[in-house]
Amino acid sequence: MMMHGGRGGGPAQALHKGDTAQNFKKTMRKLAAYLAAYKVKLIIVAIFAIASTVFNIVGPKVLGNATTRLFEGVMAEIAGTGSIDFDTIGRILFIMLILYILSALFAYFMGWIMAGVSTDISYRFRQEIAAKINRMPLSYFDRNTQGEVLSRITNDVDTVNQTLSQSLTQIITSTITVVGVLVMMLSISWLMTLVSLIVIPMTLGVVAVIVKRSQVYFKEQQDYLGHVNGHVEEMFGGHRVMKAFNGEERSIEKFEGFNRTLYDVAWKSQFLSGMMMPIMSFIGNLGYVAVVVVGGYLTVRNTITVGDIQAFIQYVRNFNMPLTQMANISNVLQQTAAAAERVFEFLEESEEVQETVDPVELDTIEGHVEFRNVRFGYNPEEPVIINLSGVAQPGQKVAIVGPTGAGKTTIVKLLMRFYDVDGGAILVDGHDIRSFRRQDLRRWFGMVLQDTWLYNDTIMENIRYGRPDATDAEVEAAAQAAHVDHFVHTLPEGYQLVINEETTNISQGQMQLLTIARAVLADPKILILDEATSSVDTRTEVLIQKAMDQLMVGRTSFIIAHRLSTIRNADLILVMRDGDIVEQGTHEELLKRGDFYAELYNSQFERPEELETAVPFTDPVPMPAD
Repeated sequence: MMMHGGRGGGPAQALHKGDTAQNFKKTMRKLAAYLAAYKVKLIIVAIFAIASTVFNIVGPKVLGNATTRLFEGVMAEIAGTGSIDFDTIGRILFIMLILYILSALFAYFMGWIMAGVSTDISYRFRQEIAAKINRMPLSYFDRNTQGEVLSRITNDVDTVNQTLSQSLTQIITSTITVVGVLVMMLSISWLMTLVSLIVIPMTLGVVAVIVKRSQVYFKEQQDYLGHVNGHVEEMFGGHRVMKAFNGEERSIEKFEGFNRTLYDVAWKSQFLSGMMMPIMSFIGNLGYVAVVVVGGYLTVRNTITVGDIQAFIQYVRNFNMPLTQMANISNVLQQTAAAAERVFEFLEESEEVQETVDPVELDTIEGHVEFRNVRFGYNPEEPVIINLSGVAQPGQKVAIVGPTGAGKTTIVKLLMRFYDVDGGAILVDGHDIRSFRRQDLRRWFGMVLQDTWLYNDTIMENIRYGRPDATDAEVEAAAQAAHVDHFVHTLPEGYQLVINEETTNISQGQMQLLTIARAVLADPKILILDEATSSVDTRTEVLIQKAMDQLMVGRTSFIIAHRLSTIRNADLILVMRDGDIVEQGTHEELLKRGDFYAELYNSQFERPEELETAVPFTDPVPMPAD
């Protein structure tokens, strides 16, 4: 096998900072498109909102009639020409009670339906984000922290849910209330209505100024909430390492930076939104004063009745309240838009290259792998591999060695289609791997990583992860082949022992053996291995070596090697330096040449006798960029 390559390296880490607000209208249009799926429910909500609001609007007019009857009765008693008609007043008050009860019932059903709509939108958002994550290229996660992604699926979606369930109905009821109350006010007195409307331009002006300034801060607030979550997740995920290197101060300093910025933008956004209510109340009070003055004048001239004055004052309050609510809702909608914007940004991120429309489907493969003039770079302008060519025969053990940064792991990522080549092709049994569906291709590969991954479930299910349809007997057979069965039976609950989230209830060596058992169960045709014994005791190392040797029998194996003593029995050793394949051959052939491989090999041993005691073995492949 002969290969040529370019400089090694991986994609750089970068922290995304969306500190400028994007188009508010564009985001709200996208959100409206989601709401279109609930058109029938929203129509019902609108009908209920109209009914509830109309009943509320009619109430003051009815109460005004009762007030007028009471006032006329009192004046008649004083004049000795009549008495108070309590029966009529009682009927009017009963009608008003019925109106308010109906209004409350419609409002209840409206809230119940709207809660279901907003929760379902959140459910859809989370479903789409979860599906999107599986379609995203690894390069996205190289640039963004896990906390950033988690913040979008938790904080941002929750914000959309909470504000939609409350604000959407308020928008409907407030709009209807403003229109309905305006009609009722005009029916009482056009002059008083005109006076009360003077405050509207002032209200709209204040809202426009505050919304324009606060939108930027609401967007930054959501962004930095994601930064804080990302930092916390990152630091506590590697808490022991951070403490071991006395990184507390640096961690706190970085957290303080994010937290201080979050505090600043949150304070500004909340302060600006908090200004809305007092300013609106002040403007509303000016309207009250004007209405009372004009209303008193009209009453003295007998243009309107006392009941009409009382009803009109109630309408003014009802008119100002929805205006105030709409001003407050505009603030809430900014936060909703900022959160929705981040969700849509994620959903619109570029995805992996689409699957082929006519995929190759094979029942089995032999394990023949060919690299044909492969070119690749995490950044296309800075290629990691320039021109890599070569062939691995079925069942062959191919070791890839070289110093850190040589580009070894990049080859593995290309094999698994975690990244696609920029030029050339990688072929499996003569077929370009891009002509396979990714899931079909990866079904033929098995990986045993240096960094083990187990999840919070039983040992049985962790092994079964390699082949979900495997029976318990097949899982136990795989465990026996990987030398896992013995230590499992020494555990209190055996295969039903639940591995905790921190994986602290089993040892590092036991974890590695479980991942080998998982690979045995998957029964892959091609193996990718990374040295897995660097952090285990000698006895466990021997078990892992035996399990690995048994796993590789009859399979094409790519071995990323760090300790060169473990790959002496490889069929072919590829030596990489600065992205180039500088040597290739068997262990003995490369030592005889006395070139770079021999230099690397001998540098790992201080005394010649260590060469005699080194244990030959083939090992497992890490995922971090090399």
